[in-house]
Amino acid sequence: MGQSVSAAKLRNRRDWNHRQRSKPKSTALICPMQAEETEELERSNTDGSSDFISDLPDECLACIFQSLSPADRKRCSLVCRRWLLIEGQSRHRLSLNAQSDLQPLIPSIFSRFDAVTKLALKCDRRSVSIGDESLVLISERCRNLTRLKLRACRDLTDAGMLAFAKNCKGLKKLSCGSCAFGAKGMNAVLDNCLALEELSVKRLRGITDGAAAEPIGPGVAAAALKTICLKELYNGQCFGPLIIGSKNLKSLKLFRCSGDWDKLFPLIVERVAGMVEIHMERIQVSDVGLAAISNCSNLEILHLVKTPECTNAGLGAVAEKCNLLRKLHIDGWKANRIGDQGLIAVAKSCPNLQELVLIGVNPTKLSLEMLASNCPNLERLALCGSDTVGDAEISFIAVKCIALKKLCIKNCPVSDHGMEALASGCPNLVKVKVKKCRGVTSEGADWLRATRGSLVVNLDINLDMGEHLDASASDGGAQDNGIEFPPMVGSQIGASSIASSSTGRSTSFKLLGLMSGRSFVACTLRRLASSSRS
Repeated sequence: MGQSVSAAKLRNRRDWNHRQRSKPKSTALICPMQAEETEELERSNTDGSSDFISDLPDECLACIFQSLSPADRKRCSLVCRRWLLIEGQSRHRLSLNAQSDLQPLIPSIFSRFDAVTKLALKCDRRSVSIGDESLVLISERCRNLTRLKLRACRDLTDAGMLAFAKNCKGLKKLSCGSCAFGAKGMNAVLDNCLALEELSVKRLRGITDGAAAEPIGPGVAAAALKTICLKELYNGQCFGPLIIGSKNLKSLKLFRCSGDWDKLFPLIVERVAGMVEIHMERIQVSDVGLAAISNCSNLEILHLVKTPECTNAGLGAVAEKCNLLRKLHIDGWKANRIGDQGLIAVAKSCPNLQELVLIGVNPTKLSLEMLASNCPNLERLALCGSDTVGDAEISFIAVKCIALKKLCIKNCPVSDHGMEALASGCPNLVKVKVKKCRGVTSEGADWLRATRGSLVVNLDINLDMGEHLDASASDGGAQDNGIEFPPMVGSQIGASSIASSSTGRSTSFKLLGLMSGRSFVACTLRRLASSSRS
């Protein structure tokens, strides 16, 4: 009698694969593979034996592709027409070199990658970037775009941003840096993208400096905005209407933006009371601004980086009212205006403190004792450039900070005696990083490692200029999660080589991570070919 349904489907799929193999292949938009891998693929495609990978449903193959690195995805796209199609349709993240010669390739690129929702466009500073026409072409083919990153696209104007915003109204995240459009282009996005949740702006060159600057915002996007990050703006205060109008704003980050922010913070806090994170770096703000910020009772994260007009009084005002504070970063810039008094206020009022970073601040045993006694959840502590933190203070921390898990000491007068104290203290400590502390030797660090075998100790000692530092001793601070943008070499480069970022990460699944490597596709097909011949 008749075959089962699954058997019939399997036979149909193999027939389809056989027909696909017999068709001539077009690789006009694909980068050439290495000769050895190409020969291996051709042998596997012409072999009449069963190909188990071809029996996988398209959905399963797409899931595998999403778990691979960008390089492996490119190799997979070269196997056959089916893999090329599925890889393109399952790629949601794309990164392109946004030079002017990208424009003629846009139709072919986005015909293949027709499901892109996250797009990065970056141009080399010495090259001519894409213009309005290219951005409009992209927006017409990526109407489901939710994230856009623009870097050094200096030929984009306000008109191009307006056309883009009208086509991509579902945008949720916009990041732009070193672009030439101005307030009108930014307002076009805010007036059309009502789902916008994150906005990051850096060196927006089209914004007019001074009193003549056009206000930005709030627009319809203000209702959804949760994160605003402004960097290196000559007149960042022109974003004031947007910040004030963003009632659901949770995170505000200001880096090197000129203007008197003491005047703006009272207006911001009056309308936006639910902020959880505030980051201020090299901006004009004093205790007046901190007093206004203290009214954000839900504040959990505060960064005061190189704001010399902020003193113990301002920090005390924040600590008194912001009792939910979990993370506090202070770079006192050696101004000595924040010290024991402000830290004691934090210790008295912020029992939930988990992370404390002090740079250019000089705490003593007095404030350290209060922090250790009143903040039982303190797990991460960094002391950098502190003249008052020596062996005695480290010994005190070792005894008192029971919950501490990570400790960073940089450029402090600490010696091997401080390392000896850590050997018997801080029972939950898992990592110690010591950098530029002249009194700490490699022998002291080795002794600490030997004494506490499970403790990770990273040491960066001061070496001669001719010597190379051990890579394990490098400063492992926070790094920007950038996207690699490969250069374009003429119009013959196709979509497969231009794309440099995929939907997933190679470490998403540990099992698939074992298969990653330079010749993942070729090795897999070699094994399949060998098994089918035997």
